[in-house]
Amino acid sequence: MLTLAGCAHRKPQQSSPQALYTTAKHDLDSYNYNGAIKTYEQLTAVYPFTDQARQAQLDLIYAYYRAGETDSAVDACDTFIRENPTHPRVDYAYYMKGLVNFEKQPNAVDRLFHVDLSKRPPTTANKSFAAFRTVVQEYPKSAYAYDARRRMVYLRDRLASYDVDIARYYLKRGAYVGAVRRAKLVVDNYEGAPATRDALAIMIVSYDRLGMKALADESRKVYAANFTGQVSQVAAAAQRHWWHFW
Repeated sequence: MLTLAGCAHRKPQQSSPQALYTTAKHDLDSYNYNGAIKTYEQLTAVYPFTDQARQAQLDLIYAYYRAGETDSAVDACDTFIRENPTHPRVDYAYYMKGLVNFEKQPNAVDRLFHVDLSKRPPTTANKSFAAFRTVVQEYPKSAYAYDARRRMVYLRDRLASYDVDIARYYLKRGAYVGAVRRAKLVVDNYEGAPATRDALAIMIVSYDRLGMKALADESRKVYAANFTGQVSQVAAAAQRHWWHFW
């Protein structure tokens, strides 16, 4: 009877929000991510309105991320942001959302064979860029703002290069309006990206082909003001039709 009484006395304590959180945090710190996830999920389900549950939501994001459950990690970020928009650590949720989507891009095979990611559709890069931008713009004093800004530079160059490749494709096939639109997108949205030089060159050639002399001259002035030398080799390459291989 004494043993049963002792167990009955301990049971509520073990299943309390603090006890569950302590157990989950121990598993997280011990790299037992699956165990931590299970206990954190139990905590948030049974005690959803406690302080421990709100902290568990943040810890769950990291646990999902380290366990390789990227979709669950992004969903956890979105849930926390939606339910706690004024929480003092909401910047962490935005940062982790950006980080998870950032690391979704290249896989092990891509890295092994040095695949040119600029030609790969940036399916998650835009989402990552947007999340990092929120951290940098809305939480400039955040501990994550510096790293978010650095990753934004990489993503900016990645997205700009992809759009320039599409603009070049349009240009070589004589779709000059499409080439201008895509190249102008790069110039307007990715200032400072190395690909803006080729984007301007594509705009110059396309405007010339469309007979829009004023816009072509304006693009040349912008090019001359930002880059030394003549228009890049993109312009020369564009003189060939797409079906010419020589």
